[in-house]
Amino acid sequence: MSTVVEIESALPALTTEELRRVEEAVHQQYRQRQGGIVCDDSYGVVTETDLIASAEQAFLAYEKEE
Repeated sequence: MSTVVEIESALPALTTEELRRVEEAVHQQYRQRQGGIVCDDSYGVVTETDLIASAEQAFLAYEKEE
C-alpha cells in the first residue's frame, strides 16, 4: 500500500486537533519546498495548482449559466 493511501485511510480516525496538526505539517512542507506558492499566511498555503483548480471551477460554473 502506498504512503498516500495509508495517510488517507488514517484521516477519518483522527481528532480535530490531530487533523489541524497534519494540516500544519503539510503547509510546512510546502513552505520548505517553496515551489509554486502564491500565498502563504496564517490561514495556510495557496499554490499555483490551487489557483488553477479554482479558475477551472469558476469557468465551468460560468459555462453552465450560459
